Amino acid sequence: MRVLIAPDCYGDSLTAVEAAQSIAAGWSQARPSDVLTLAPQSDGGPGFVGVLASRLGEVRRARVCGPLADEVHAEWVYDGVTKTAYIECAQACGLALLGGPPTPDTAVAAHSRGVGQLVGAALDAGADTIVVGLGGSSCTDGGRGLIEALGGLAQAREKLTGVDLIVATDVEHPLLGPMGAARIFGPQKGAEPATVELLEQRMTAWAAELDALAGDPVSPLSGAGAAGGLGAALLALGGRRESGAAVIAEYTALADDIAAADVIVTGEGRFDDQSLHGKVVSALAGGARARGVPVLVLAGQVTLEPAVLVEAGITAAHAIADYAGSVQAAMDDAANQLTGLARKTAAGLAG
Repeated sequence: MRVLIAPDCYGDSLTAVEAAQSIAAGWSQARPSDVLTLAPQSDGGPGFVGVLASRLGEVRRARVCGPLADEVHAEWVYDGVTKTAYIECAQACGLALLGGPPTPDTAVAAHSRGVGQLVGAALDAGADTIVVGLGGSSCTDGGRGLIEALGGLAQAREKLTGVDLIVATDVEHPLLGPMGAARIFGPQKGAEPATVELLEQRMTAWAAELDALAGDPVSPLSGAGAAGGLGAALLALGGRRESGAAVIAEYTALADDIAAADVIVTGEGRFDDQSLHGKVVSALAGGARARGVPVLVLAGQVTLEPAVLVEAGITAAHAIADYAGSVQAAMDDAANQLTGLARKTAAGLAG
């Protein structure tokens, strides 16, 4: 049997690449004759570059500004044949780079300057296309830091003239308002209510500058609120939004992998209703449905009812937390527990 193993990351516990390796290890133990294809996925957030690096292009490294005062080592991928650069914002301004839990102070201070430096590095390398994966950021600066790193509004727009700038995200939120970056994602980045309002006010003023630069309002656009408003800045610079999961699927030829598979195994940290709206699992299920390929989900936690799974085209979903005995056990020993769950799942298949 030909098995396509295509998970997303499992929060902070496992990258998509690590998850694919863990699933493959367990599956092979139960069914050593199966032919496995590892195709880790991403929706644009943390792990975006790692997924692409495992399938195409050259990994490059740059020392850039982190989200606070310190510099960090960031990786990006460059495909010299197509002159395409792939950047992950979390490499420069991710929550994991704060050095500790997010606080109201870090929510205000964190910036996107390092992401702008990575865009600059891609331009210096001769990139004609720049794909920026958005997600997992610690900042809510509306991309001001990115634009400052590129020399300011006018100069940044000039530098990117003629470049195909792709904003890869599955976040559909606008920049401002009750569904915007500050109010929806600010609390996840350490902002308490007063800080959320401060961030909203700060970005409202900045949005006027971005809208003026673009010539049309970008702040209300779908995806403008992604990564603390980085989406809005990139859209104002001439970018176009694409689904992060779809970008990965296209650039890693996922359709060919699906066509060759007899069964697909995917997964993520928490498999819930959001997973069925533009995320990796839904993209895989959509591609598999037309070919009648069964899809198995191995997730950290599963909150969906069986009837919902059937409607979504998911054959079965299993939780690592149930296999391990608790959510904490699943998180503390994620790789081994996922391997065990994959082994159990594979052993239960007929044929």
